[in-house]
Amino acid sequence: MKYAYYPGCSLEKTQRGYDASVREVFAALGQELIEIDDWNCCGATVYMSVKETVSVAVSARNLALAERMGMDVVAPCSSCYTVLAKTNRVLKEIPEIRRDVNEALAEGGLSYSGDTGVRHPLDILMNDVGIEAILQRQKRSLEGLKIAPYYGCQIVRPDKCFDDHENPMLMDTLFKKCGGDVVSYPLKVRCCGGMLMTTFEETALKLTMELLDCATRNGAEVLVTTCPLCHFNLEAYQERINARFGKSFALPILYFTQLLGVALGLEPTRLGLDSSFIPLGGKIYTLMEAPYV
Repeated sequence: MKYAYYPGCSLEKTQRGYDASVREVFAALGQELIEIDDWNCCGATVYMSVKETVSVAVSARNLALAERMGMDVVAPCSSCYTVLAKTNRVLKEIPEIRRDVNEALAEGGLSYSGDTGVRHPLDILMNDVGIEAILQRQKRSLEGLKIAPYYGCQIVRPDKCFDDHENPMLMDTLFKKCGGDVVSYPLKVRCCGGMLMTTFEETALKLTMELLDCATRNGAEVLVTTCPLCHFNLEAYQERINARFGKSFALPILYFTQLLGVALGLEPTRLGLDSSFIPLGGKIYTLMEAPYV
């Protein structure tokens, strides 16, 4: 299958490991990602609260470009995925906004009918490619690695439908089938604090600390996520959290596509695994160097 790929701002800059691993995993599984030419920022979630029509138009431009390609959009970033999906819903449900947005798009020679699907990589890999096809291409077992799957608060809520809203299980299933030991992680959809790190840092540090604490208390050796902002908060702030709350966290944080890439036998540097803030630990390195199964 071919998909219109929307990397978004985070994956192009600070979270290149996610971008690299998504591209590598999709290619290994026979799925073609074609980056949307001249894509623009989705506006992020906060922009919707400033000026709805303008924010929808900004986001809709990407959908219009994808529609012209004749493909569904793949958006790995949780915020981008949420904004693009919400834009789609608003344009379908509110004719007045759809009219105004298309007037704005027409100034750039574009229009949008609302027929482009917005998909998350986890949805495509598990519901389209399928676990059996993934296992057929698996090269390394994740046996012995204790994994906490963290979905975050956006990709399955409030109106997404590719996994359970309160207890999503697709990552759990994926990594169990790949041989991993998926630990109990009841905070899997709890918010990490998001952009509160820039405004109410104390609150965000506490929320992130609770996520790390839950994972480590349940024995996790790695936490896997689907969101660039969650990844950044969980990884980059561990030292500050340790100092503030008297903890000693050193928990590796990976994107789910990075760990899946290890299972598929892909080159670690091509998955962005050489850019982690937190040392990956001996067990992950052992897995990366293990012979193919």
